[in-house]
Amino acid sequence: MKVVIFAGGLGTRLSEETGRRPKPMVEIGGKPILHHIMSIYAAHGLTDFIILGGYKIEVIKDYFLNYYQRSGNFTVDLASGQVVWADVRSEPWRVTVLDTGLETMTGGRLRRARKVIGEDTFCLTYGDGLADINIGALIDHHRSVGATATVTAVHPPGRFGVIRTGGGDIAEGFREKSAADVGVINGGYFVCENAVFDLIDDDATVWEREPMERLVDARQLAVFRHDGFWQSMDTLRDKQVLETAYADGAPWLRPRVVAPRLRAGGGAAS
Repeated sequence: MKVVIFAGGLGTRLSEETGRRPKPMVEIGGKPILHHIMSIYAAHGLTDFIILGGYKIEVIKDYFLNYYQRSGNFTVDLASGQVVWADVRSEPWRVTVLDTGLETMTGGRLRRARKVIGEDTFCLTYGDGLADINIGALIDHHRSVGATATVTAVHPPGRFGVIRTGGGDIAEGFREKSAADVGVINGGYFVCENAVFDLIDDDATVWEREPMERLVDARQLAVFRHDGFWQSMDTLRDKQVLETAYADGAPWLRPRVVAPRLRAGGGAAS
């Protein structure tokens, strides 16, 4: 099963970092957040990735084209130019990087990758969110419901305290915001059938609008609830939250489960 990752946006809310690299290449714990996302899937046995690039795609291309060299030690014979590599610690991943255009919206990016993705069920996520999500259970849930697509619903982390004023000028109460104040939100980490491509009109289509709205209207969008760790990286504050979580053990790198059972041909068993 292929894993498709949106990685082409401008990341304007993180402009302090994205002026020189795309947001998925901003580092957490010394590695791009994109690498962490791929590690989440790889921990569940999914290692065939399609990166939908756009803004500063050359940074993503350079990272993966030179990944092998960055992952090991070498001896070079300066006279002959021969290089001998040793202690290479490169992951056994297959990575396809696609230039899906600078101005293309998320739905359009996905539509441009249709031929590369193929006809089979695929995973889809954003290049800026980390979670200790049970990918195997997500896939199994998608198959058991039988919907065209499944979205992971998460509780947003509280950003601000809630103040009760009673309509006056003096605070009558204060508490940290909880999930009950917002409910659940789109946490990314989708599973999709090939039929989703028929819901995308053109490059200007935003995945989160018309395609998902059409899925909802047709009762073809299933929901997988994730109550564990989830954090997106939209701002410098979010980046610091993830850096702190990484220093505390990187919960997204300690997935709750083993890899999903795979049928012959690579599909996940339900």
